Amino acid sequence: MPRVFVQGSPVDSYPRPAPEARRGSVRRVTEVGEEVLHRPCRDVTEFGPDLAALIDDMFLTMYVADGAGLAANQVGVDLRLFVYDCLDDDGVRHVGHVVNPVLDPLDPAGRRLLDEGEGCLSVPGAMMDVPRPDRAVVRGLDKDGNALVIEGTGYFARCLAHETDHVNGQVYLDRLSKRDRKEALRQVADRRDEVFARRAAKTKALTAS
Repeated sequence: MPRVFVQGSPVDSYPRPAPEARRGSVRRVTEVGEEVLHRPCRDVTEFGPDLAALIDDMFLTMYVADGAGLAANQVGVDLRLFVYDCLDDDGVRHVGHVVNPVLDPLDPAGRRLLDEGEGCLSVPGAMMDVPRPDRAVVRGLDKDGNALVIEGTGYFARCLAHETDHVNGQVYLDRLSKRDRKEALRQVADRRDEVFARRAAKTKALTAS
């Protein structure tokens, strides 16, 4: 089986960081509580160099923050778009972006929920168990307006669902009980400074050249 899929298609290899990041600039990651994270994003209707530049910036910002995925509203942009560079449970790497993503509904009879740890770059330092289906199918477009279908299993399925939640105005805290949400916010309070120190160091390392 191929070890790398780019935009859903198998390739022999792909550099890390992805080439998009080399063209990008680091943007500030929004944090839970900011309005842009808590309302549905607008559809992308214009395809061109501005959209491509945003994708480049999102890739670099994702790597700086040690993320597996990043949605546009996590850099303060109110558009339905996310990028990803994520391993599935078999160690297969998936890299790409999805514009105007829509998550296919799964037949409840055929789906299996996995209650596993999940974090979010906009909830810095917190990690909580969140139930998600072990398979996800996302439909959308690429930066040129071509149709895309991206399928994932295991951790990559979790990533696809998590990022699609973002463009719909949801953060993973919205899926937690009141008690677990409180615990996640306590973790943020304890670890936020450490997380931001790591991001600052990574920014220097990735942008030094």
